[in-house]
Amino acid sequence: MALNPTPIATTGATHTAQQFRMMIRDLSRANEGITEGDHLKVTALSTPGGGVQIADGSAVIIGRVSPVQGSYSAYNIGVDTSVTISPTGGTGRSDMIVLRVEDPEYEGTRDPAVDPIVFFEVVSNVSSSATTVPSGYSAIPLARIDIPASTATITNSMIKDLRKVANPRRDRILYPYYAQDPLVEISGTSETWKTFPNLTMATIAVPSWATSAKIVFTISGLRLASGNVWGNFRFMLGSSIEAAQYVGIDDNQGTAARRNTVQMVETIDLTTTAGAAMRGTNQPFYSRMRTRISNAGKIGVDATTTFNIDVEFTEGPI
Repeated sequence: MALNPTPIATTGATHTAQQFRMMIRDLSRANEGITEGDHLKVTALSTPGGGVQIADGSAVIIGRVSPVQGSYSAYNIGVDTSVTISPTGGTGRSDMIVLRVEDPEYEGTRDPAVDPIVFFEVVSNVSSSATTVPSGYSAIPLARIDIPASTATITNSMIKDLRKVANPRRDRILYPYYAQDPLVEISGTSETWKTFPNLTMATIAVPSWATSAKIVFTISGLRLASGNVWGNFRFMLGSSIEAAQYVGIDDNQGTAARRNTVQMVETIDLTTTAGAAMRGTNQPFYSRMRTRISNAGKIGVDATTTFNIDVEFTEGPI
């Protein structure tokens, strides 16, 4: 092989299909999969029957027959309801739905003038745990259908989503909050979670494409005083999602005033009903604390206390 002497977009030059495929490979960073989280999702027919429907969307598929084949860009406009699934007999079966390329330059006998070169294919009787396409296929997996015995109607409960986003989007933002004087404190042994300090620390813009948020929440300069402190710390996003995990505020240092740093990490699922409702909106962020039954001190926030809210949104199949 040699260097191709004519780069893409050279005036007066002739470019081969291979050059465009190699460009697609480069632009997709040699990754493959769907373009956005809701693309090409496989679901049961509106009236469940002997087939499935595939949502619109696009994808990138790596050619696997030749190391210099490059990658293909494919798209589906509208919902495709033509994918049929054969009924099962006395035993169950698993089928895999893939988006496949069969390029006659490298394999097969399809004629691009009359035959589809990219198409949805049902690979029948795969392993019930299969998540990848058969060896040698230039294809990406969309779904596995796990069909019980003696079944001719496909329902959503049988469909295992196998899609992956080729180049998922990420967005990471740091929201600092600087507390102010005068000193505010909580104490007692109530075990009750409170918004503390009692205000909105930040307004978080949740991207419409996000399916998860990884949040690192840190307090520096938290003031502890008046006795041994025993409490907990976490956060709330919006009005409905409170972090499931929490960390301890516990130092057993007596009555003298001292400062502490506390940090917690949590992943928020934005595909749940509450999470999905936040996508594409601005949501308030709150610090949450509580004192425990054995607490003997006070937890305080003042002008030397800093809160850091580090949020990374990531994209995945929806």
